[in-house]
Amino acid sequence: MPSRFEHALEALERRGRLRSLSSRTGVDFSSNDYLGLGASSELREAMAAALVRGVSVGAGGSRLLRGNDPEHEALEAEAAQHFGAPAALFFGGGFIANYALFSTLPSRGDLIVYDSFIHASALDGIRASKADAIAAAHNDAQSVEDAIAKWRLAGGTGRPWIAAESLYSMDGDRAPLADLNVVAARHNATLMIDEAHATGVWGEGGRGLAASLEGQENVITVHTCGKALGVSGALVLCSNTVRDFLVNRCRPFIYATAPSPLIAAGVRAALQLASAQPQRRERLKALIDSVGRALETRCGKAASGSQIQPIVVGSDARAVALASAMQARGFDIRAVRPPTVPEGTARLRISLTLNSSEDDARRMIEALSNELKEVAA
Repeated sequence: MPSRFEHALEALERRGRLRSLSSRTGVDFSSNDYLGLGASSELREAMAAALVRGVSVGAGGSRLLRGNDPEHEALEAEAAQHFGAPAALFFGGGFIANYALFSTLPSRGDLIVYDSFIHASALDGIRASKADAIAAAHNDAQSVEDAIAKWRLAGGTGRPWIAAESLYSMDGDRAPLADLNVVAARHNATLMIDEAHATGVWGEGGRGLAASLEGQENVITVHTCGKALGVSGALVLCSNTVRDFLVNRCRPFIYATAPSPLIAAGVRAALQLASAQPQRRERLKALIDSVGRALETRCGKAASGSQIQPIVVGSDARAVALASAMQARGFDIRAVRPPTVPEGTARLRISLTLNSSEDDARRMIEALSNELKEVAA
């Protein structure tokens, strides 16, 4: 007798939404390794040097037991200085960092106002929180303002929390951070900003789009380390008080084995490389500009202005067919379908990295222009 899991998988397949794992093949237009650091000789050498100097591969326990390694503490001190915040706390990944923050910091009686396009990790943390929550219209600071005002009029007395990504992962568009900061100040709210896709790429020295807000008492940022920094993990940048509270009350931090000290050493090296090699950001931005122009002229698609270029095609079936066609031509481009994106907005997500060249991009756009005409809507 088929199990309920089999029935669920069959239903996904009928709807064209069954996922499976596939190997990385073809020219990279799908990863988040924006600066090409993941396989760089510099980062490999830094990791090898860390092993030679005796850095442990495994932590052996949680940070509150014996798992607290000098590499963790050095990374947190260097990250706080690099990003311009009082303190940092290292987590094993961006998903768990977001989940940890939202499930730990807002309390019963508070209100979380989150952007309707916020990442699944934040949504899961919000669902685990005891605070009330409401979605605001995407990139609409007035919608956030209105939600808080309505909550206050209805008797809300707690603290508001405003959640946004600085650069959204599916559309490549930027949040109105300055406007959100004004709203946060007006309502004594905490502004929580996920810098996942901006870290290493945008802002002075690659410090992110919220760099000018770092260090404010009411601002908490998350900088993931597995995208432009090329390693893994995530850094929460915050006040010393918030850091101490997380160490004492955050269950995903307290009860998890600490991240690998070797990975912490790798992130330290990646931060140094991202800071010392601005030419990587310059090359990436030149690629973004040239691809954006070509997409508009050859494919009739608006440029996002970032390294994430969505090609919205509507139906799930067309997105999957286009992705398969591009992969057959040697370009690793993936389809993204609901529920990751809203219904009717299935797309190709083209990710620009230094793992591809200007010539690769030119050939990719030529192929995409042809396939958009060939694959029926």
